[in-house]
Amino acid sequence: QVQLVESGGGLVQPGGSLRLSCAASGSMFSFYTMGWYRQAPGKQRELVAVSTSGGSTNYADSVKGRFTISRDKVKKMVYLQMNSLKPEDTAVYYCNAEDPIVRNIVTWGKGTLVTVSS
Repeated sequence: QVQLVESGGGLVQPGGSLRLSCAASGSMFSFYTMGWYRQAPGKQRELVAVSTSGGSTNYADSVKGRFTISRDKVKKMVYLQMNSLKPEDTAVYYCNAEDPIVRNIVTWGKGTLVTVSS
């Protein structure tokens, strides 16, 4: 079973950048589809970006061109580079692992808070 721990959140001004990291432990990391989701106060959790084991990526329309997901299979790490941050990007960001065969979420991290404010 994989376990996930996010880091890298914090306070940043509008227009700034942050890089979130997700450290995975356990086996089968290379097999899973890895994703970043976020949940803003009073809103539902939403997909931000995903990265498949084959290297494909997909992004929410609201972050296309600003965020980049990447993964390092050797280090078992997933990253989310966030540029040109906006106040509406403020949320708790979660990393997850999905079994691509049965399309089930295997596990979630506990999240890291990103606050975009001047």
